Amino acid sequence: MLGASFDTPDENLAFATAQGFAYRLLSDVDRAVGTAYGVVRPSGHQYSDYPERASFLIDPDGIVRRAYEVTDVARHAADVLADLAVLQA
Repeated sequence: MLGASFDTPDENLAFATAQGFAYRLLSDVDRAVGTAYGVVRPSGHQYSDYPERASFLIDPDGIVRRAYEVTDVARHAADVLADLAVLQA
């Protein structure tokens, strides 16, 4: 599992440490990855400094098997794990 944000590596490290994340946060300060995955908000948007909340379930061959717009943070992990179990079956 990886996470990505538009923050600097130092900001990501501080955030991950404060939140107790057990996975890496990648720094996408030039927004190249965010652009490729379609999560960059339009300039002028109230939250244009932040990517849209999204997750991608990617198989070992690098194929995106499922994309998620994260609207329910509390339920999101369970949804992804359920989809992963179906894909592995």
